[in-house]
Amino acid sequence: MPSKTLLIPTADGQADAFAAFPDRGDQFPGVLMYADGFGIRPVLREMARELAGHGYYVLVPNLFYRHGPAPVVELPEHIGEAARPQVMAQVMPLIHAHTAERVLRDADAYLGFLTAQPEVGAGPLAVTGYCVGGLLAMRTAAAHPGRVAAVAAFHGPVGADGPGLFSKLTAQVHLGHAESDLTPEALAELNQALDASGVGYTSEIYPGTVHGFTMSDTDAFDAPGLKRHWDRLLPLLDRALGQS
Repeated sequence: MPSKTLLIPTADGQADAFAAFPDRGDQFPGVLMYADGFGIRPVLREMARELAGHGYYVLVPNLFYRHGPAPVVELPEHIGEAARPQVMAQVMPLIHAHTAERVLRDADAYLGFLTAQPEVGAGPLAVTGYCVGGLLAMRTAAAHPGRVAAVAAFHGPVGADGPGLFSKLTAQVHLGHAESDLTPEALAELNQALDASGVGYTSEIYPGTVHGFTMSDTDAFDAPGLKRHWDRLLPLLDRALGQS
């Protein structure tokens, strides 16, 4: 699976990024993948390659490029419970500094760069994200209705901006929530807001999961949860981006 490191010109500098795409001379639908707060690392590259193998050009930007190239924070090979407090103490200031205004400025640059790649076709794009990246994915899709045809967010704080964000969406939506993040009552409230927005969506709690369940380099990893994530994400992209 071909992959490469790229530099994306932005309003505030250059964002380093990882891209993966199929190994054949053709054009493919583009997918912008937002990492979780731990950023670009082997597990994210592996997930990008996995998705690319299904016929997509996948771009994973370094969300915190203003603070340096990835990895911005030095990470252990496995982010276990003993290491997590120290890692989070370094990551949280970066997340707090990444304001909604910065997110939207960067999203403009990322989508423009993605569509300009010679391997990317002229059709609509998709955005997916994990943890805080899920919220970024939703903000990006809401800011680019008509350009983003599908958005998926996994164990992310997708309701943080309130129901006004949902009303701006035209993309097809899938939200995969960790059981530890959302009660059934909170899920019902969230889904009522999605219903009111008129957006086409699926939104569900993945049984037995905790926050971060897609990430195999953490103690939160749940193999059935990751499989369910692929089982939901791939058909969504196929429908929205016109893959056979």
